[in-house]
Amino acid sequence: MISVVIPAFNEQDAIAKTLQRVQATLEAANLVPYEIIVVDDGSQDETGIRAAAIGARVLRHPHNAGYGHSLKDGIRNARYDLIAITDADGTYPMESLPALVERYRDGFDMVVGIRSGTHYESLLKTPLRWILRSLVEWTASRPIPDVNSGLRVFRRSTVLGYFDHLCDTFSFTTSLTLAYTMTGRFVGYVPIDYKERIGESKVKLLRDSARTIQYVLEAAIYYNPLRIFLLMSVLVIAAAILSFLVALATHLGVFYFMGIGGMIAALIIFSLGLLAALLRQIMIKTSAERQPYGPQLVNDRREQPLHNGTSPPAAEFDPPRMRT
Repeated sequence: MISVVIPAFNEQDAIAKTLQRVQATLEAANLVPYEIIVVDDGSQDETGIRAAAIGARVLRHPHNAGYGHSLKDGIRNARYDLIAITDADGTYPMESLPALVERYRDGFDMVVGIRSGTHYESLLKTPLRWILRSLVEWTASRPIPDVNSGLRVFRRSTVLGYFDHLCDTFSFTTSLTLAYTMTGRFVGYVPIDYKERIGESKVKLLRDSARTIQYVLEAAIYYNPLRIFLLMSVLVIAAAILSFLVALATHLGVFYFMGIGGMIAALIIFSLGLLAALLRQIMIKTSAERQPYGPQLVNDRREQPLHNGTSPPAAEFDPPRMRT
């Protein structure tokens, strides 16, 4: 009925407890049959061994390939169409998973846990999260309470079609949220209490935040180019207006000419946005015409092997069979 996919990198101190909580939750909620897939992303400790001992299917990467890459491998190899993803570090309350599944059954394409609590708030992270959420909400034109929560439920058959446009690293969940919201999918949210992490965090705040914002901009240009070009035009117009005001106050002609240049630049940027939107429409139409069964079947890799020839295969442990 459900496959729970958990990427893990050097999480030997947390993995057993996390898996036990997942198993207890699924059985108590009668979410059976089920499987738990742990993708050991090149761990140098006993993460994979301990996960296999608990009863999980363990896929192993020979070296660290990234959070998103691990989730993609786990999803491709899942036996069931209903997928839940979570982290191995104990931060997500697995007891909330049945509530997400119940919400999903109301007709949503994906349901995401909205994080809150003392372990989620941070003086440094909160402003960065606000910037990221504001940018994503502007791009998607709808409220998004939690852009990159790692606890969510969706269909394997649906998400496979987005894999070519989903990030292989930390920004996988952000890219997934953008992909669903900007292609008309229904995304629901359920509040959850974010827990204290077990072990050391693998996230590099400034590096990963910069990469996430970069990906959001790339995804915005891909899914809704006019929206992002319009934002840039508005910013340039605001700077031009400020230049005109400074010119009036200081009587310096240089600011007047800067304002004129800004207005011209804003018009050019907006025109480029119109061109980008037109090119996207042509690309979508061409892709649909090439597919006799429509765009929904593009990139459906249900029968595709775990890896192609460009990346190393993931070894799989042979753990004890799980109770189902």
